[in-house]
Amino acid sequence: MYVKVTAQPGARKETIHEAGDRGFVIAVREEAQQNRANTRIRELLADRFKVPLSAVRILTGHRSRSKILSIDN
Repeated sequence: MYVKVTAQPGARKETIHEAGDRGFVIAVREEAQQNRANTRIRELLADRFKVPLSAVRILTGHRSRSKILSIDN
């Protein structure tokens, strides 16, 4: 399954909101440095879909707020 994510790094509060079909807006406390925000986004999606962290991969948008992730079931 493919998921579109709009990331908001450096937020005060971690939130995850659905935005349309297979789209999410995810706010994380981690800054967008040394891959910390991307790792936290992967952790939140793995928890939400009840899959291991290794099943969630970032396909596009490693350095962008707009990302496409793959989630293997």
